[in-house]
Amino acid sequence: MQTTETHGTICATGPALLTQTANAANLWRRLTVWMLAAVALTCVGCVDEDEFDNNPRGNFEALWKIMDEHYCFFDEKGVDWNAIYQKYSPRVDEGMTNEQLFEVLTQMVGELKDGHVNLFSAFDVGRNWSWEENYPTNFSDTLQRKYLSTDYRIATGMQYRILDDNIGYIYCGSFSNSLGAGNLDEIFMYLAPCNGLIMDIRSNSGGQMTSAVELAARFTNKTISVGYMQHKNGKGHNDFSAMQEQLLKPSNGIRWQKRVVLLTNRGVYSAANEFTQYMHCCPNVTIVGDHTGGGGGMPFNSELPNGWSVRFSACPTFDTQKQSIEGGIDPDHFVAITDDDLQKGKDTIIEFARQLLNSQ
Repeated sequence: MQTTETHGTICATGPALLTQTANAANLWRRLTVWMLAAVALTCVGCVDEDEFDNNPRGNFEALWKIMDEHYCFFDEKGVDWNAIYQKYSPRVDEGMTNEQLFEVLTQMVGELKDGHVNLFSAFDVGRNWSWEENYPTNFSDTLQRKYLSTDYRIATGMQYRILDDNIGYIYCGSFSNSLGAGNLDEIFMYLAPCNGLIMDIRSNSGGQMTSAVELAARFTNKTISVGYMQHKNGKGHNDFSAMQEQLLKPSNGIRWQKRVVLLTNRGVYSAANEFTQYMHCCPNVTIVGDHTGGGGGMPFNSELPNGWSVRFSACPTFDTQKQSIEGGIDPDHFVAITDDDLQKGKDTIIEFARQLLNSQ
């Protein structure tokens, strides 16, 4: 783990391309359940029966115990948390500085190799980004600018345009902000004449699940199963609720009816990883690019006696086959940007997607 600072129906001019339905209430009821569950679990994670002193030993013990009782991937990651305690406990002494304590604690939780596990202090953020940093990016801002050109549009944080072969292209680089329903309607209306759509989420490291759900709901006309979730319901490492099915309901706004190619890379994480799973379950969607970075555990927060906060994975999520998506999701077609195409100013992954859409 590194310890450097973190950086209805619509009247259209062609065939029935887009449809709309009134299921927004159902969608938001589902999201409300998620948020209430999150609040409940967060409260559990922030209150411990034991109180610890605000000193190096007390903060070490508090962090170890929080993770021991609330973290959800010990078995999946093959981590013996008791052995981790024995490894790092001797490194803590009362004479150490805050910086030295932060380094020890960061290294300890770094053993989990989980991008959702972060330690926040006033001077640094401990993190593990091996899910992205250890792999080729398969994404280039320089190449992307050639496809977007200078006349692309921007709405609700997404960049979009119609490519010269009449393929629509949308780049969604983050789910950090809310996606406006009206903005999404305008985007899909503008792209309605296109023969197909490239939805590019490469290097989208996540953000708000509500935004990921809102966007995914534009690609299905009926309620579909997209996977399962569990909640931690006890202090034991394997104390989980029964799997709860996750359902994606169609948006009440304009929905896309044609073929879609979703572009992914190792930088796709957390809410974007979940979005990939949802899109995998939608009709007419093909995933192209690289394995996603993962992040299938819903993160929650707690606090140490000295005020440092820790974020950790507490709710595992699964695909429709009840397989964990913490480690990422495979594309339908593995495609990487080649050195030859890079020198020619071509994005191999975008070009592959265009060929798929133009050949069907």
